[in-house]
Amino acid sequence: MSAGVIVRLRLFARAREAAGAPVLEVTLPPGATTGDALEALPGHVRAHVDPACTRIAVNGEWCGAERPLAPGDEVALITPVSGG
Repeated sequence: MSAGVIVRLRLFARAREAAGAPVLEVTLPPGATTGDALEALPGHVRAHVDPACTRIAVNGEWCGAERPLAPGDEVALITPVSGG
């Protein structure tokens, strides 16, 4: 049995506010992708992350929702910011 993949999710804007923290740590199954990381967000945080408008970066490199994740990766979820 393989151990899970532990990654850090770095949050911004309303998702960060909803989480009450800038970073969440989640454990995903082996072979997980960035899309799986989005799904692992708690519901009250996920409500502020629209996959159609969210940019994703893994370890500082832009990517899509199908990028495989490795233990220790940092997944930045950059959500739109509004204001004036």
